[in-house]
Amino acid sequence: MKKILLALFCFITIEANAQVVADTTKKVNIADTVKKDLFTAPDTVKKLHSNPLSLIPPAVAILYGASSFVIKPVRNVDYYIHGRIERSNPTFNTKAETYFLFTPIVMVYGLNLAGVEGKNTFIDRTALLGLSGLFAEISDESLKHLTHRLRPNEQDYLSFPSGHTTAAFMGAEFLAQEYSEKSPIYTVIGYTAAVTTGIFRMYNRDHWFSDVVAGAGFGVLSTKAAYLVYPYLRNALTHKGKNGRSTTIMPMYQDGAIGLSFAAKL
Repeated sequence: MKKILLALFCFITIEANAQVVADTTKKVNIADTVKKDLFTAPDTVKKLHSNPLSLIPPAVAILYGASSFVIKPVRNVDYYIHGRIERSNPTFNTKAETYFLFTPIVMVYGLNLAGVEGKNTFIDRTALLGLSGLFAEISDESLKHLTHRLRPNEQDYLSFPSGHTTAAFMGAEFLAQEYSEKSPIYTVIGYTAAVTTGIFRMYNRDHWFSDVVAGAGFGVLSTKAAYLVYPYLRNALTHKGKNGRSTTIMPMYQDGAIGLSFAAKL
């Protein structure tokens, strides 16, 4: 999961550089471009667009996955699906799920680079993605060590939940949040890529069915939680007082290191 998040950060950094280069070729002042295209005022951050009922499906997915530890019929579904895969595709092996995993996030930044504006600007959507990844990482890594479930391929005891599936559905929901209002086809593409990722994880014998279902739930909830929390976090980190004084904290990447930059106007 850490390698996945690092790869995502590298891609976003490249896209940001490409966006600035594209703007300079249009003879647009870089300072104006940064102000207009990369930043938004704290009170204009676009929030979660879906209603609370949309939290039910991912919550149900998580509960289903967790129930496989205590409800035998649910666990038997894992064994049944694994057995079918073993009989029908005993030599199946692919790494294609890694590419499907990144598809929704690549689409978000690719569409923006192509001029199709999403719901939030670069800095805000990147912060939202980072916060989503943080939530996903915490849930994924903590549960893998807590549940100690053996993978179908018996390589280790880090089977539950599926980290690849968590990341894939996190990205699918990220794409949906940013572009579903433009067209529902973006949501369909994102979630199709995420489902494909989960299927490949089972066919590669890396995860059980319940691992994948729970991973999907954690991925969607991680992004939804980020879109709920971020506007308040953004307002707290970027504060402007009545006397004109302001403080700003922003993510930064320099010389291979990830950190935060702090600026104050007195």
